Amino acid sequence: MSSDPWGRVDETGTVYVRTADGSERVVGSWQAGSPDEALAYFERKYEGLVVEIGLLERRVQTTDLSAKDANTAIEHLREQVTDAHAVGDLDALAKRLDKLVASVDARREERKVKKAKQTDEARHAKEALVVEAEQLAQSEQWRSAGERLRSLVDTWKGLPRLDRKSDDELWHRFSHARSAFSKRRKAHFASLDAQREDARKAKERLVAEAESLSNSTDWGPTAARYRDLMSEWKAVGRAQREHEDDLWNRFRGAQDVFFTARSAVFAERDAEQGENLKLKEALADEAEQLLPITDLKAARAAFRALNERWEAIGHVPRDARPKVEGRMHAVERAMQESEEAEWRRTNPEARARAAGLTGQLQAAVDKLKGQVETARAQGNNARADKLQKELDGRQALLDQALKGLEEFGG
Repeated sequence: MSSDPWGRVDETGTVYVRTADGSERVVGSWQAGSPDEALAYFERKYEGLVVEIGLLERRVQTTDLSAKDANTAIEHLREQVTDAHAVGDLDALAKRLDKLVASVDARREERKVKKAKQTDEARHAKEALVVEAEQLAQSEQWRSAGERLRSLVDTWKGLPRLDRKSDDELWHRFSHARSAFSKRRKAHFASLDAQREDARKAKERLVAEAESLSNSTDWGPTAARYRDLMSEWKAVGRAQREHEDDLWNRFRGAQDVFFTARSAVFAERDAEQGENLKLKEALADEAEQLLPITDLKAARAAFRALNERWEAIGHVPRDARPKVEGRMHAVERAMQESEEAEWRRTNPEARARAAGLTGQLQAAVDKLKGQVETARAQGNNARADKLQKELDGRQALLDQALKGLEEFGG
């Protein structure tokens, strides 16, 4: 017969384990070798239980294992210890499991307190978001307020949920504020569209009159009327982009017909027209000094003044006209392109869409970074590598979106 402090093997090969109360329990039989080998075998099974309990203790202490899952695992191990076919201090293992239950209960209480605190903080945070959203709903800073509201939505999504009733009530107020702002903004831009439509109709009337005057031979009054039409044109404002260029070409074309005819009649005034050419070349020189355009408002005012002086000078010799007017038209085109670029740069809806996309991509990148770090911390490198590939793709999209956003001035 062979024995150790926690078990023995009798002469029949029956293996016993000693319990805490001093009694013995049969855990198996051994016929394949010596009693020492039998004890060693059942001691190894005991060591296996020690390892499993140790692993569970580390999981409870170092991971976010839920109390329910932890207790399930503990009870599973307790059943194994109670009925263990092993030799060792099983009572000590049972006590370790009891201690682990207490630890799980303590952590559950800690998490309960922590969750209550987080919920309270989330409630205050969401209430603050609602108050700010309701203030922004009355703003007329369409671009900045719209961007801030989108930012508030991202912040809201990052906060924990409250109880259903509270969360729904706060979200209803938050959503109502956003809807109110959106409705006011749409009304504002609808008004701008209406203004552009009014400008289109006004310019249609100016074009019609300009075209009706194009064959007039009443040179002085008609030329004066064309100058008035030009002043009215500039005062009207811009029509929709798809109509503006066509209307302008028709308007200028009608003037060109009239002034070309007048030039033919005044062909004998070549000397005077030669002087006109010198004056217009000087104005073209001045106009070209405005390029490249760095201050659009100042350049527009300067060009308007030059153009008024240009119109007041009269015609130049026919063969010289395309070149000198081409120089002014080139400056005018540059001015229009700069105006269109400024309009695109300050378009709040396009800027808002770009910022919204950038915000969504940034949120996705931040989330993926956190998931990669979590996977690395848990030793799940396969998942971390997979998430990293997805992160690289989102980061590339974000970089591209940020470059696009720079075109709007940041």
